[in-house]
Amino acid sequence: MSAPEPQGIPTRGFATNGPDAKFGPFEFVRREVGPHDILIEIAYCGICHTDIHQARAEWEPVIPANYPMVPGHEIVGRISQVGSDVTKFKTGDLAGIGCFVDSCRECPPCKSGHEQFCVQGCAMTYNGTEMDRTTPTYGGYSKHYVIDENYAVKVNASGDLSGIAPLLCAGITTYSPLKHWGVGPGQKVAIAGLGGLGHMGVKIAAAIGAEVTVLSTSPSKEKYARALGAHKFLVTKDEEAVKAAAGSFDFILDTIAAQHDYNAYLGLLGLERVMVIVGVPTEAIPLYAFSLIGGNKVLAGSMIGGIEETQEMLDFCGEHNIVADVEVIDPSRIEEAFERTVKSDVRYRFVIDMQNA
Repeated sequence: MSAPEPQGIPTRGFATNGPDAKFGPFEFVRREVGPHDILIEIAYCGICHTDIHQARAEWEPVIPANYPMVPGHEIVGRISQVGSDVTKFKTGDLAGIGCFVDSCRECPPCKSGHEQFCVQGCAMTYNGTEMDRTTPTYGGYSKHYVIDENYAVKVNASGDLSGIAPLLCAGITTYSPLKHWGVGPGQKVAIAGLGGLGHMGVKIAAAIGAEVTVLSTSPSKEKYARALGAHKFLVTKDEEAVKAAAGSFDFILDTIAAQHDYNAYLGLLGLERVMVIVGVPTEAIPLYAFSLIGGNKVLAGSMIGGIEETQEMLDFCGEHNIVADVEVIDPSRIEEAFERTVKSDVRYRFVIDMQNA
């Protein structure tokens, strides 16, 4: 007797079967649309550096890599089906999915709008499981996604959606700490790094009204930083320029994923000011106590945002006409995009067009 056919929605994605394996087509089944679920026909999915780390098992053993893996947590598309009890969306609406797709809903972080810090561990969009801890999650390098309406966000757009997809990770990752620490008009903000995260940090901080300086090791990036809205540019290899800028910033957003010296950047902060880390180097970085106590400085971290804040970010970006600068590719170029992302050879985010995949 043959095994029963799995119940649900057949779909197609692009998966890797190991840290050194190439991506290829992967047929699988999404769950059936339940009363509170929506079915999204994915239009675009951004490629985040996190996808590369996880696909290549670079974060093990902290985050195990589970194969076959369909990455992707910067998802935007159109709703083709809604469950019987859905009230937030209707068929034909645009919707987005970010880094997680469910949580326990009962713990203090969930109830306070910080579902990403769910005490039980939220259900990640890919390389994880649903909250049942057995059903694997597959990400947005695919044609469809079924998600509870409470974990999707509304997208209000009439034009090209490709630049909106990266907002679901890069946008909220930079918006959340700027909001949390009260960055506002006239403050002197430095964005360390000008990649996928950094370029969003520049756009959002400038829209808030801050005076934005980009910190970079590459003088050639100045013209791009200014085109994004930066007011100033500081080459961190220029010792005299760094010395002159000591103590001058109110807030530093560190988006750098490569190894670098936190202590040097902390030296650029003013009295009782804040530096927030959102980039994730693969190895530990030494931190000296005097870098903090000499000036009552704060070194903090930030990880994406909750559903309500992600919606707020999308609305803010819509009001200010902010989208990511992207290079759109088809799925056959995923490996190329990974290699170029590692080399910082993209301005500033690759986005996969899933519409004809």
